[in-house]
Amino acid sequence: MAQDAIARTRLETDSLGSLEIPADAYWGIHTARAAANFPISLRPISIYPELVVALAMVKQASARANRDIGVLDAAKAELIDRAAQRVIDGEFHEQFKVDVIQGGAGTSTNMNANEVITNIALEAAGREKGDYAFLSPIDDTNRSQSTNDVYPTAIKVGIMLAMRSLLDELARLRQSFLAKSLEFHDVLKVGRTQMQDAVPMTLGQEFHGFATSLAQDYKRLTENTNLLREINMGATAIGTGITTHPDYAARVLHHLRAISGMDLVTAQDLVEATSDTGAFMSVSSTLKRNAIKISKICNDLRLLSSGPQAGLGEINLPAQQAGSSIMPGKVNPVIPEVMNQVAFAVAGADMTVTMAVESGQLQLNAFEPVIAHSIFQSITWMRQGMWTLRVNCIDGITANRARLGAMVGASVGVITALTPFIGYAAAAALAKTALLTGHNVADLVVEGGLMTREEVTKQLSPARLSGLEAITAAIPIVLAPEDL
Repeated sequence: MAQDAIARTRLETDSLGSLEIPADAYWGIHTARAAANFPISLRPISIYPELVVALAMVKQASARANRDIGVLDAAKAELIDRAAQRVIDGEFHEQFKVDVIQGGAGTSTNMNANEVITNIALEAAGREKGDYAFLSPIDDTNRSQSTNDVYPTAIKVGIMLAMRSLLDELARLRQSFLAKSLEFHDVLKVGRTQMQDAVPMTLGQEFHGFATSLAQDYKRLTENTNLLREINMGATAIGTGITTHPDYAARVLHHLRAISGMDLVTAQDLVEATSDTGAFMSVSSTLKRNAIKISKICNDLRLLSSGPQAGLGEINLPAQQAGSSIMPGKVNPVIPEVMNQVAFAVAGADMTVTMAVESGQLQLNAFEPVIAHSIFQSITWMRQGMWTLRVNCIDGITANRARLGAMVGASVGVITALTPFIGYAAAAALAKTALLTGHNVADLVVEGGLMTREEVTKQLSPARLSGLEAITAAIPIVLAPEDL
């Protein structure tokens, strides 16, 4: 029985003592201590696969750089290189088990990566896991590195990896709004300001405005993500490069650029780069901007689809599930509602990032774990939220054309189009009369002798009311070539 128990564990030792580690675990004693110390979010770093891949990329680049400059045996470098590649390819992610929220400025995450990659390499070499005399997680896999350059670099690379899928989903969502703007290009409706009736527009113009807003966010997200290109590999502890070869920074940059396919650059001032986390705040802020703007669009969709009988009822959102356990037939705008909640969470995460960036002291910000978690969570939730908004809502929206037409016909807002011809005072008086009596505005204008029926009909045509008449071949020009 005792022998069976021993066979199921291995003994590992650090400066604090020894611990029994499960024999089949690729992580080791440093990871075990972190797991015991930080049962905070109950979510391991493996929930963000891009971060795990980025950590492996950094370790692979470092192994190659250390081999190039002659501080790591070529055979050891090759073992680490191959092990890291397996993680990059998606293997062993479940072994990255430390909590996303942790003290130590990310040291636990770095140690977890060192141990897993080392034990993968040991197993590939035919050695026992934990045989660190043959290949060491710290002396070999972590050679020329510190958590303080590995961790922020991995976060930056990981965010850039994750942002690719977010931007792809944002582009697809924008295309869905553009498709709806084409579908609804001829649907006249009443515009509104301050929740009150305003002048007419088309439903297509409204949806094209949504698409344009998302296009602006795509540009801003791309611009601010590029701020993450600057890395501090070679800085080690505080930016002085202690324990590194003079050529290491240049070599690790070369390899990391090749491995990641990213246009990375080494910071000019490694001391500043090691302590500064401003780029994370810029990215987080832009994520919040995008989330809040999408939430505003979702608010509009909920208002426009309200009813269906006693609300605006201008558009119909696709029914996705029963809306009530007590009211039969009720269907709620659940997809826009979930996107609203995503936006609330992203806004809160941005505040967390802001406070964490401000709270760093002297040569290091110890709060990068919560910065990383907040940004990765925001990217993940936004990507998933945009997917369900597109697939389960936007693509299936239809226009309630009959109701929209009736509302435009009864709207006194059309009087605005006649003010250049009859004057503001006369138009205001007619609008008041129309509201009190329910009479048609056009009829009142003609009856008052202010304009002929032909003149009124011309000025109140759908194309002129929506501003489309002034545009030749309106829709192909409203939609720029890059939109199609």
